[in-house]
Amino acid sequence: MALNGIDVSNWQKGINLAAVPSDFVFMKSTQGQRYLSPDFARQYAQAKGAGKLLGVYHYIDGSGAAGEVSNFVKSIAGKVGEFIPVLDWEPGSNQAWHDEAYLEHMIKAFISSTGVVPMIYSSKGYFPYALAAKYGCPTWIAQYANYNQVNGYQANPWNEANCKCDVRQYTASGRLSGFNGNLDLDKAYLTADQWRAMCGKGSNSGSSGDVSGSVLELAVGVMRGTYGNGEARKKALGSRYSEVQSFINHIASASTETLAKEVIAGKYGNGKTRKTVLGSKYAAVQKRVNQLL
Repeated sequence: MALNGIDVSNWQKGINLAAVPSDFVFMKSTQGQRYLSPDFARQYAQAKGAGKLLGVYHYIDGSGAAGEVSNFVKSIAGKVGEFIPVLDWEPGSNQAWHDEAYLEHMIKAFISSTGVVPMIYSSKGYFPYALAAKYGCPTWIAQYANYNQVNGYQANPWNEANCKCDVRQYTASGRLSGFNGNLDLDKAYLTADQWRAMCGKGSNSGSSGDVSGSVLELAVGVMRGTYGNGEARKKALGSRYSEVQSFINHIASASTETLAKEVIAGKYGNGKTRKTVLGSKYAAVQKRVNQLL
C-alpha cells in the first residue's frame, strides 16, 4: 500500500490544504536559527483539521546545529507526536553541506530534545544513507525524471525500482485540483499506521518513554528546561532519569578541582555544551582548567 501527498512552505502561502487531494502533507516550519515560516501555523492547523497525515520539516542552513534544533523544537512545542519530524539536508543555502558531522549533531540533539527520531530528506545522489541507518532515521528521497509538469499523482514514478526509501519526492512541478500552481508531489511507501508510528510519542507529548542520547546531551536538555521539573522530568526521561539526575547532582556537589579534571578528561564537552551543563560553576571550573593545562 502507498500514500500520496505534497510538501509545502511559505511559497504556497494561503493554500487550502483541505481542498487539495492528499493523504499527507509535509509543511516547512523553520530554517536556520531564526526563520519561522509565516504560514506554518495556519497550514498545520488546516491540514490537521482536514484529517491529513502530518509531517513538519526544518531546512538546515548550517548556521549552528544547536541553534537550528532549538528553533525547530520551539516551533513544534506541544505538537510532538502528531507528525513526522524531518531534517531537510540539501545543498541550496546550506553552508554545512557535505559536513555529515553537523547533520549527526542535529540528529542527536533533536532526539535528545524530543525523544523522536527524525526523518532525513535529501536527494538520491547525495543521501546520507549510513547516518540515517545509524540512528534509524526514516528516509525521504528526492529524485526527478525532469522538470516537466506532472498532472496528478503517479502510481509508478520514474526509476522507482532504484529509489529505495520511505517517501519519494518525484517532481517539483506537479499539478492537483484545488491549487493553481506547482506543487511537490510525493509517494510514501507506508500505511497510515506506519506513518503514525514514525511520529513517535516524544518526551514532551505527555507520555513516558526512554529518550535517546548520551547522558551529557540529556543533562544539557534538563539544564535548558526541555524536560521540565519534578514528576514531569521523571516522566519525560523515563528509565534514563536516574543516570541523568545523578550526573547533574554530581556536578552540583563536586569540587572545582574534580570538575576541572573531568573537563580535561572530556566528560563535559566543549563550548556552549560545557557552559550549559556546568551552570553557575562554569567560570571557576574553566579558570582552573586553564591553570592545569
